[in-house]
Amino acid sequence: MAHDTLIRLTDHFATDEGYACVFDWVDGECLHSHWYFPPPAKYEDPRSPYYRFRQLPVETRIRAMEQILDFHIEVERRGYVAVDLYDGSLIYDFDRNFMKICDIDLYRKGSFTNTMGRMWGSSRFMSPEEFELGAPIDVVTNVFNMGAMGFGLLGGEKDRSYERWDAGEALYQVVIRAVSADRSQRYATIVELGEAWKQAAMQGK
Repeated sequence: MAHDTLIRLTDHFATDEGYACVFDWVDGECLHSHWYFPPPAKYEDPRSPYYRFRQLPVETRIRAMEQILDFHIEVERRGYVAVDLYDGSLIYDFDRNFMKICDIDLYRKGSFTNTMGRMWGSSRFMSPEEFELGAPIDVVTNVFNMGAMGFGLLGGEKDRSYERWDAGEALYQVVIRAVSADRSQRYATIVELGEAWKQAAMQGK
């Protein structure tokens, strides 16, 4: 897959000790810095990339979320399903206000069945079916992931109350539908979610 928001793979080859992948260098900071700013420092330390991101204007954070959505519309178009997407996959360039996505190693071609029980990922971003053995994992699952990402960048992460939401009523209604525990209540595709997001974002202007 190739997209402006995705880091670019430039080479890959076998070595005596494993397999190597070479990517373009990108400027920015990981929004979930495991080693330097583990929770609670992630949320409280003014040096934390996530803390600093959350201090940016709402409009800037909405644009960052739209970059993530646009990439996953392309993921969907190419027939892939996202697995293990979370804020540790996000590199934000604070100088250019631009988001990059990395670490999509576990994305899968086509829909599939959960054979693990609890799948790879952060529970902050995972749908109910990603914890359920035998459940379908598909574009509807990814709609949930996108909604959860919206709450991670613009709301209270797992606290999905409107009181913790920064981006207005119209966008809140979009993301709260996306994270419905009932799959039938979610948007059917990321394209449909993206259209609803754009309409809601226009209402907020």
